[in-house]
Amino acid sequence: MGALRAAGHRVAPFKVGPDYIDPGYHTLATGRPGRNLDSVLVGSDLIGPLYGHGSQNADIGVIEGVMGLFDGRVGDAKGSTAEIAALLGVPVVLVVDAKGYSQSLSALLHGFVAHAAEAGIRIAGVILNRVGSARHREILTAAAGRAGLTVFGALPRTEELSVPSRHLGLVTAVEHGRAALDAIAAMTRLVAAHVDVAAIVAAARSDVSAPRWDPAEVVGVPAVGDPVVALAAGQAFTFGYAEHRELLSAAGAAVAEFDPRSDSLPAGTAALVLPGGFPEQFAADLSSNEYLRQQVREMSGPIHAECAGLTYLCTDLDGAPMCAVLDARARFTDSLTLGYRDAVAITGSVLFEEGERLSGHEFHRTTVDYRTGAEHAAWAWRTGDGVRREGAVAGGGRIHASYLHTHPAAHPGAVARFVAQAATYR
Repeated sequence: MGALRAAGHRVAPFKVGPDYIDPGYHTLATGRPGRNLDSVLVGSDLIGPLYGHGSQNADIGVIEGVMGLFDGRVGDAKGSTAEIAALLGVPVVLVVDAKGYSQSLSALLHGFVAHAAEAGIRIAGVILNRVGSARHREILTAAAGRAGLTVFGALPRTEELSVPSRHLGLVTAVEHGRAALDAIAAMTRLVAAHVDVAAIVAAARSDVSAPRWDPAEVVGVPAVGDPVVALAAGQAFTFGYAEHRELLSAAGAAVAEFDPRSDSLPAGTAALVLPGGFPEQFAADLSSNEYLRQQVREMSGPIHAECAGLTYLCTDLDGAPMCAVLDARARFTDSLTLGYRDAVAITGSVLFEEGERLSGHEFHRTTVDYRTGAEHAAWAWRTGDGVRREGAVAGGGRIHASYLHTHPAAHPGAVARFVAQAATYR
């Protein structure tokens, strides 16, 4: 992405799947919002329109895959990179870790080409990663040729490029700061020197024909009065989809970002959105902002909290005082909760009506222990052991807090309801 931008192209970046972290780096590399294409969360019919929306005024769209080309939801190809490529009719460039390969690369690529043909997609070529030498590149290029694939470039092995990771994957671009920009610049130089980006642009020619998604069209008549919706941001709250903010604005909200580690609520706040992120990394900072915690606790307007936002609304996080909006305690664990969920809303709220069904995903290592039962569970979904109830709806439905991440583009009515309720609390 960075090399294409450096070559003068306007690049629209996308990520297959629900991941929030990679799109943050895409934004730094391209200067445009990183966006997700996830058919599990939004359905197959929205993939084309969301791609069209995100690629407006761009010369080329680059879609980073997820896992392997054909890996999607467990036991299914749904949500895989191959499915997204097939839905859009775009070619695929494989990136292969070539360390330890020579002639066997041909067999590997033959398998991908054959499987791609069965899936109705086209592999345009390959980029080789971690190539040992010029001779190694020659051997690999010949092997790829026997599989009928062009080698667009070969990246040499280097220990200079690294991006820090932790318990939920890479450290976010927001937290990584200047080092993230430096890493992207180094990667850009490496790709520009060793990959034929012009050949990739030529191979990428395709016609994605689908109506563009329009946030103003899907939310309907906007709320009156420009209610201020405070959107938590900064290093602790970085998980969000670009379409969410666009929908909030289209629904009539005046979106105001703030950093809960140091800021107070924006003036005139009528509603609050607390997205996911890493509150456990910044619990001390969040706890020390006592004035904001009191403001949140005393709010009378709607609150939408996901994952990190849920833990922030608890009485404490590993002993660090939080907002105490919910009578619950949050704690960090060694267990990773990860995966898609087919959920039903079992309590009506400012976002969802009772009985609404949707697909979401979980991605966390914290857990929440509810104490009084004053809150009603937000969701229920089937598990291998039965039915799990999760999240909390409180305050007569004006507070919706949950570990479940949802994609607002799939449920614009929820955003419209939220902003409409915010307008009544101005």
